[in-house]
Amino acid sequence: MVNGFESILFEKRDGISYVTLNRPEYLNAFNLQMRDELYQILKAIKDDSDIKVAIFSGTGEKAFCAGADLHEFLTASSPIVAREVRRERDVWELFLSVTKPMLAVLHGFVLGSGLEIALCCDIRIASRDAQFGLPETTLGIIPAAGGTQTLSRLIGKANAMEMIFTGRLIGAEEALKLGLVNQAVPRQRLLPVSEELARRITSYKAQALCGAKKAVIRGFDQPLEQGLETEQRIGLIAAISK
Repeated sequence: MVNGFESILFEKRDGISYVTLNRPEYLNAFNLQMRDELYQILKAIKDDSDIKVAIFSGTGEKAFCAGADLHEFLTASSPIVAREVRRERDVWELFLSVTKPMLAVLHGFVLGSGLEIALCCDIRIASRDAQFGLPETTLGIIPAAGGTQTLSRLIGKANAMEMIFTGRLIGAEEALKLGLVNQAVPRQRLLPVSEELARRITSYKAQALCGAKKAVIRGFDQPLEQGLETEQRIGLIAAISK
């Protein structure tokens, strides 16, 4: 247990917060306890001015996160009830409200909720053994933690439809070609590469980082003219707050 959490390890060093999913015996499957702890951690990242960038990873050799805890999910009174319980604390909305840069460090299985966590991050670095997928349709449900929206925005509608409809897994090289990940590196280089990138990011002014992220996200679905106005407005605020 670190910082009072059991299913997640959380620590802060030199402006970087390390968030490590820690249920390796269950392939870091996402359960209610993890949801509650992640909610608290995301609020801490959002509110702590000493944190400039966050790194998300998973313990164990086999998975970053293999999706929702099926034992917990399937023993609920119904999948609908289970979904509603998990939405009592909207981790996904909180994830998307964090304006600080967030890196996902991905290895092994990155499935279901695990992929949806990665999609909420800004940069994804994967080991070459990583496998990605949204297998929910094979269980008679849909990816309902943002996957249908975030995946299509990242890799395009047709590619997202294929992954979601078939539930097939894709490897790191295909994920790189699709733009799902930014880099695919050997497993032993995964954390060093990610930390080097995080340290580079922390060397810049926090208001510039947050402002740039806001501009990209808010302008993404806007017409270009409106997006440029958004950029100018946020840029002016960032310049004033220097």
